[in-house]
Amino acid sequence: MGIDLEKGKATASHLVLPTDTNPLGALFGGRAVEWMDIASGLAAIRLSRRPAVTASIERLDFHVPIHWGEIAVVEAEVIGVGHTSMTVQVNMFREEPMTGERQLCTRGLFHMVALGADGKPTAVLHRRKAPKGAGAPRGRRREK
Repeated sequence: MGIDLEKGKATASHLVLPTDTNPLGALFGGRAVEWMDIASGLAAIRLSRRPAVTASIERLDFHVPIHWGEIAVVEAEVIGVGHTSMTVQVNMFREEPMTGERQLCTRGLFHMVALGADGKPTAVLHRRKAPKGAGAPRGRRREK
């Protein structure tokens, strides 16, 4: 069974307000991580159709600040799938509202884990039980 990674994507836009910024008027790093984590979780849920939680953030690089009044655009995409885990690449861009000009600001790798109904890690892929009698047709037994 193949995995359609196209289903593992999420995008969110946030207007950066003064309450989201530090005294220099730049987006708090913690707020950026929060928005990225939410988008990462949504991408993982869309792919697995299961609850998903953050297991780790491998790397997070801040390149340029996003200032209040700008739009923070978060794009998350599942780029790898393990048995119970998913790796999500998350990019955050700043967008100038009047021109639409975008610039990459922050990038990170998030590792998400799919959870079953019991709250424990479970397979990312759903295993469907075959209906009764839906197995391969039975042929004649091979004679020795």
